[in-house]
Amino acid sequence: MTNPTQPRSRLKRPQAVLRDAASRGIRVTIWGIVASTVLAIVKVVSGLAGNSYALIADGIESMLDIVSSVVVLGSLQIASQPADERHPYGYGKAETLAALAVATALLGAAVAITVQSIREILMPHLLPKPFTLVVLVLVVIAKEILFRKLSHAGEEIGSAAIKTDAWHHRSDALTSVAAFLGISVALLGGEGYEAADDWAALFAAGVIAFNGTRLFRSAWREILDVAPPREIVERVRGIAGELDQVKAIEKCLVRRSGLMLFVDIHVVVDGDLTVREGHDIAHRVKDALLDAELGILDAAVHIEPFVEEGE
Repeated sequence: MTNPTQPRSRLKRPQAVLRDAASRGIRVTIWGIVASTVLAIVKVVSGLAGNSYALIADGIESMLDIVSSVVVLGSLQIASQPADERHPYGYGKAETLAALAVATALLGAAVAITVQSIREILMPHLLPKPFTLVVLVLVVIAKEILFRKLSHAGEEIGSAAIKTDAWHHRSDALTSVAAFLGISVALLGGEGYEAADDWAALFAAGVIAFNGTRLFRSAWREILDVAPPREIVERVRGIAGELDQVKAIEKCLVRRSGLMLFVDIHVVVDGDLTVREGHDIAHRVKDALLDAELGILDAAVHIEPFVEEGE
């Protein structure tokens, strides 16, 4: 007979889900690194040859995309490691810390582009060359594809770091759009409109700063174990409450750690049950939660006795 106090084999399934999610995240992140590397080189070279600081700034932002993606890649590899004696809750927070680092990099990029844009506005320079517009159109298309691919992957596996990295690419696309508009104004206006390109870069820096702040707050909330959306908590309560011999759910706490969720739930059962019977109910609740498609890595189930009104 199996000892009910021993860990169930079901615990292996969440670990497999974690490894699979991390593997998918790693693949899409590597794809983003390769694409960002090519785009960064194209933009910097084109900006230098075409007298466009907005395009050069865009290329620098793409280089930061590479750095941030490498950080995300490392965090996913760490987060996929199983729990051990020193880290009984696993390494999920490494992924959240990466999201925080990437958001900080976005804010840093916004400051750097702002400072250099102001310098370029105050410093007379040549008009940008028309071919830079073609480069920017191709860049916007490529970056939007990257954003959609990473954003979809981040939503599917619940990765804050990948979703933040996706917005890094969306910000890059926005800076390219701003650069396109600025260069177009400069070329149409001719002499005296050279700074339009730099004003576009300044506007793009504001967009980057806005997104960086929003993503920083999101990652910070996850570090502080802010509760997930209410529908997830209600689904956890519903799964546990539908099981036989479960009379009610007294308390249900859910928190996210990287790619997975941890649950702390109090289940109300008949107070006349034996300890072994209560223990078996607790395991059935835990197994049901781990088997649900919610990305739950572990669940702590506490049994409470049912009390009749008036007692």
